[in-house]
Amino acid sequence: MIGYIGRRLLAAIPVLFGLSIIVFLIIAAIPGDPATAILGSYATPENVERLNRQLGLDRSLPEQYLVWIGNVVQGDFGRSYSLNRPVIDEVLERFRATLILAGTSLVLCSIFGLLAGIVSAVRQFGWTDRIITFLVLIGISIPSFWLGLLLILIFAVDLRWLPASGMEAIYGGGGPLDLAKHLILPATTLAVVATGVIARMTRASMLEVLRQDYIRTARAKGLSERRVIYRHAFKAALVSVIPVIGIQAGFVLGGAVYIETVFQWPGIGDMLVKAISTRDVLLVQGGVFVVAASYVLFNLAADVVQAMLDPRLKP
Repeated sequence: MIGYIGRRLLAAIPVLFGLSIIVFLIIAAIPGDPATAILGSYATPENVERLNRQLGLDRSLPEQYLVWIGNVVQGDFGRSYSLNRPVIDEVLERFRATLILAGTSLVLCSIFGLLAGIVSAVRQFGWTDRIITFLVLIGISIPSFWLGLLLILIFAVDLRWLPASGMEAIYGGGGPLDLAKHLILPATTLAVVATGVIARMTRASMLEVLRQDYIRTARAKGLSERRVIYRHAFKAALVSVIPVIGIQAGFVLGGAVYIETVFQWPGIGDMLVKAISTRDVLLVQGGVFVVAASYVLFNLAADVVQAMLDPRLKP
């Protein structure tokens, strides 16, 4: 297993390298002059030229990339001009808030998606299966940002049960209970689509496993239905579901970018929106690269877990 993990880590290196190129080129292609945006009213030709030299924007794109990736390898993402602090410090601080939101959403969608898929498969063609399928289709079809606004309108504006935005109360907040209250709406919004995807995949995998001969043999031996479902069928079906959960981990992490904007969650998505508006190139590059790299690592973790459940997948 250690050798397998090592090979998967080595295989992730060229992927991260390719991601760095894509991130750099996309940010470089954004129209407008970063120096002019940063200087604002002080953007005289002399000041713009001086700042371009300081930022290295007067060099060719290949030279700019080599300097940037060389610094990134050393853990130096540069310094944010809009915040006047190291980019890595700001990104890690914001990424912590994003991980809280995305992690909670992933736990919710995994639990409810697996349970819904199992129940739907066991009750195939019954009313329970139809209701779950109907709810799953609605959940997958609803745009997350619209659902977030709808939840804010119902639970924050009309009922006033939950706060509409932020990570903690402005006055007197900061405790675990306060964090949980602010987390409910954005985490639920982010988890709905992923729950539907996991539920559909779990149902399909469970139905395939339940038709296998060894399941019929287990039932013929007199094992309880609960043990057949959860001890045998679910364990086998989970091998196919784990990669989907890994993909949804990346989905909730990427989806947190716009959900944070809707709920004013102080995570990396909120940071990127503000950095783009101020043309803080280094901050945008650092934030996008960290999110993209996290997506790769989540999928790597899913592959490792899948290999642990089914040793046949290891080369």
